[in-house]
Amino acid sequence: MNLIVAVDRNWGIGRDGGLLASVPGDMKYFKEKTTGKVVVMGRKTLESMPGHKGLPNRVNYVLTSNEKFEAPRCITVNSEEELMDELGKYAPDDVFIIGGASIYDRFYKRCDKCYVTKMDADLDADRTITDLDADPDFEVTWKSEPHNDNGIDYIFYLYEKIGRTE
Repeated sequence: MNLIVAVDRNWGIGRDGGLLASVPGDMKYFKEKTTGKVVVMGRKTLESMPGHKGLPNRVNYVLTSNEKFEAPRCITVNSEEELMDELGKYAPDDVFIIGGASIYDRFYKRCDKCYVTKMDADLDADRTITDLDADPDFEVTWKSEPHNDNGIDYIFYLYEKIGRTE
């Protein structure tokens, strides 16, 4: 399983229910990595998306405690166990955790790869995730050249779980 996220210097991911910044290069990267794949999100993340519907050209799972919740293009699951049973239908490398903060923190330890876009800015986030640089179970195995969009410098990083078997 994979995780994909954009963070600021403080591992912030969001503010006021939305993204921290508009970074077209990161959105393109996200689309390239997740199109044709399975994405997993919480209800609040889904509701932050245009039209409150799942992303096109992906299998969208929404984890929520609301058993009556429904959304276009989404499969709703109500427990971690139910989600993991569903995800067993797919190759682990085709599954991406896409947020929000509680979903990232709940599932990152299950991920073999974490695709992290690090924005070189303090963007006053009100939602943060675990600092993977401080987690001894993960190491950076790749990073891109620096990029800049809308005045924000950023680099793509790949963190991989240490000791995983292929």
